Amino acid sequence: MTETTPAASPPLRQRTTEEAAPAEDFVTPATRNSGGTWSGLRPLLLRLHFYAGVLIGPFLLVAAVTGLLYTATPQIESVVHHHELKVTPHGEPTPLAAQVEAARAAIPGGRLVSVTQGAGADDTTRVTFDVKGLPEGYTQTAFVDPYSAEVRGSLRTFGEWLPVRAWFDGLHRTLYLGEFGRNYSEIAASWLWVEVLGGLALWLGAPRGRERLRRLFVPRRGPNGRRRTLSWHGAVGLWVSVGFLALSATGLTWSAHAGVNIGKIQDSLGGATPSVSSALGRAGTEQPAPGTSATRVDLDETVRVARAEGLRGKLVISPPADGESAYVVKENTRHWPEQQDSVAIDPATGKVVDKLVFDDFPVLAKLTRWGIDAHMGLLFGLANQIALAVIALALIGMLFWGYRMWWLRRPTRDGGTPFGRPPARGAWRRVPGRVMAPLVVVTAVVAYYLPLFGLPLVCFLLADVAVAQVRRRGLTHTEARAETTKGTAR
Repeated sequence: MTETTPAASPPLRQRTTEEAAPAEDFVTPATRNSGGTWSGLRPLLLRLHFYAGVLIGPFLLVAAVTGLLYTATPQIESVVHHHELKVTPHGEPTPLAAQVEAARAAIPGGRLVSVTQGAGADDTTRVTFDVKGLPEGYTQTAFVDPYSAEVRGSLRTFGEWLPVRAWFDGLHRTLYLGEFGRNYSEIAASWLWVEVLGGLALWLGAPRGRERLRRLFVPRRGPNGRRRTLSWHGAVGLWVSVGFLALSATGLTWSAHAGVNIGKIQDSLGGATPSVSSALGRAGTEQPAPGTSATRVDLDETVRVARAEGLRGKLVISPPADGESAYVVKENTRHWPEQQDSVAIDPATGKVVDKLVFDDFPVLAKLTRWGIDAHMGLLFGLANQIALAVIALALIGMLFWGYRMWWLRRPTRDGGTPFGRPPARGAWRRVPGRVMAPLVVVTAVVAYYLPLFGLPLVCFLLADVAVAQVRRRGLTHTEARAETTKGTAR
């Protein structure tokens, strides 16, 4: 059906009737007049989608912008820290023990945490120390030329991340507000999937004829008004919905509050991530410090044993924690296919005392590992980074179009509020009890496991009730004044 505007109506009036209409973004005449579960559920879903979009949108925007910046960190890191990361191969590598001693001289007083042997011939060796005075989670790493044992630099590292990636990682996770700052990213992850599923239901639930089916996937052309903005919002959201849901799910897995609950569920289902055991089982045996001449099995022999066991790529060697512990050697290849095998090696005999193969991980543990690495842009290399950048840009666009629709619905003639009107209250009363009861139960369960979904939801409800009461009292006072005026006039 084609909409027409009377010739005498000015352009401003056309925008008022079309764009300042009530929030019926996903409504057609068929849905207004249809009965059944969907006709009752749709207004409630629309109201939740609207309020969550308006109030959670800023959290999503910050997460999208900082995540977009993070996608470029591998390239920035390779340029900024090229001197520390790369060397020109020349001759035969020096023993790892000599490289560790050179690193000790560069970082005196540190406790050796790990030695990382690069996968390529042009990679430096990373020797990481725990140094007093550093913030929690940070270490100091020396980068050693494996051919000359020259220390090419020393950097403060966060786990395996160098300063560039560590800075962007901290920005994305906490905005440098400490543990409190982690709440922002968890709120974004806790609500992104709600917004996506709700938007998909609203977009797909609007009846369309065959000739309009393409509107599901292709944005509308024409005047740049509310309908066109809605079309872009819905179509792009449909295309990128799988990416949004994946980011939400993987982001929740290591969040501060929901991540703990998800971990408990994963453990109860037998999907906990296993780890190789470094226990030797012979109490009282004192072992020399790793990397010294008195060590019967040095670092190089440890690497040779690990390679013979099938470990390849980048290897991370952790020294024995005490006389009852073994060397632990782990693969650290986080692109596809993942290489995460690990072995524990007796420092006295060179025998393998335990071995863990990534292929033997539980399915849930594998999915968690793949999901986290994909979320960080590591799993598929440059293609993974590009996909994340596209998803981040799409989310920024979705938020822009959503706020623009809100703005376009504002009154333009009567001097009312500067923003568009929200969907009408009381939508829950139209939902059949057989649907509302299980919906409340499911929502309560989800809110328990995702507390930063539940708390904002309770705040929404309380604020909505408060606003309704204020408006109801205002209307009551207005009616009372009107009656008084009528009585005076009589």
